[in-house]
Formats: sequence, structure tokens, C-alpha cells
Amino acid sequence: MIVVATDAQLSDRNLTRLAKRAIAGLSHTGASLTNGTSGYVIAFSTHKGVRRTAQWRNSLSMYQEVPNNRMSPLFQATIETTEEAIYNSLLMATTTESYNVVQQKMVRVEALPIGEVQKTLKRNKP
Repeated sequence: MIVVATDAQLSDRNLTRLAKRAIAGLSHTGASLTNGTSGYVIAFSTHKGVRRTAQWRNSLSMYQEVPNNRMSPLFQATIETTEEAIYNSLLMATTTESYNVVQQKMVRVEALPIGEVQKTLKRNKP
């Protein structure tokens, strides 16, 4: 699950477009996006201008929004921040144990060895 939050004044249409760009950030991390991949994204804006209130329901409320030809920087930022968030979550994860109901046994998933990741990155630096 990926959550994209912005304070940009965006319509529901452009929020949908923004959410689709988060999947590009996921793919930048090497995700294969196969059948088992969960590709759920929710995007929302906190901008006061796009809030729907009781008064909004009873009027033809119009608000200024970011025009389509100005969306590219937001798309790029969404891609980059999604990629960064995934790397951060991988590198900050801790070793976890849980009971696997299917296998009927405890399963241990080790945290990534950050030192080894750093060595690999240095060796393969372009």
C-alpha cells in the first residue's frame, strides 16, 4: 500500500494521475510488478481549497487547481519520494518472527544487513 499525500490544490482526476506515478517509483526499486504484487495507491490533498463541506454540496463551488501542464514536477516528485520511502523502509526494517499458518511453524525473516548493502553499492558504483 502506497499513500501519496500532497498540499497541492489538485482535482480528483489529477490525484488519480499522481497515484499512478507512485507505481513508477515502486518499479524503480526493482519490483517486478508480477501477479502477486500489491499495487494499491491512495492519493489525497490536504489543501483547504479542495475540501468538500456541507456548503459545497449545495453550490457550484469552483476552485483553482494545478493545471495539467504544471503536473510534471509533481509526478517526478511522487516517483522519487515513493522510491526513497521504499528504500528507507527496507533499510530500517528489523528482524521479524511470525507463525506461518500454512507451514504450521515459526518463520524468521532477517533484516537487511546494512553493512553488506553498503559494500555492494560501493563495489557496483558506476
